[in-house]
Amino acid sequence: MNRMSRTRGRSRSRTRGVLAAGVAVAALGTLAAGVGTAQADQKERRPAKVTEREIAGLFDRWNAALRTGDAEKVTERYAEDAVLLPTASPRIRTDHAAITDYFEHFLRNSPRGEKLRSEITVLDENSALDAGLYRFHLTDPGTGATRAVDARYTYVYEKRGGDWLIVNHHSSVLPAEG
Repeated sequence: MNRMSRTRGRSRSRTRGVLAAGVAVAALGTLAAGVGTAQADQKERRPAKVTEREIAGLFDRWNAALRTGDAEKVTERYAEDAVLLPTASPRIRTDHAAITDYFEHFLRNSPRGEKLRSEITVLDENSALDAGLYRFHLTDPGTGATRAVDARYTYVYEKRGGDWLIVNHHSSVLPAEG
């Protein structure tokens, strides 16, 4: 082999080496930029941490809907596929029509709720539980007499389309101590 061939061979090897190193540097740069962008996107998309106070406020919104006396406004607090096991009815309500029907009857007593005890569990940024005891102040529409009814409750909330909705609500009269 002559000297010129060897020089060309070394030159090709160096060129290949430089090209391989350039491709590696470009690949690493692209990977690093992609990771950095993905991390930034995750931080931007990460929802704010849900607080117990925020979940406790959902009962206040539900109670405010009750005070309007409008069954539709109360039903709007429930997801389309919600389940309601109500305090004053033996029927399980599994759609908006049935939930509205229940509240049309219940609202005749002008209910006003107050929490007595609440245990809130935030499951993740889109779901939470609120269970405890509440008292309803009810007014008899015929006599105007008021009475208090203590009950147990469980609300299961899900954030759907940016709104917190009730997906399951169980309420039952608190039994006497025994």
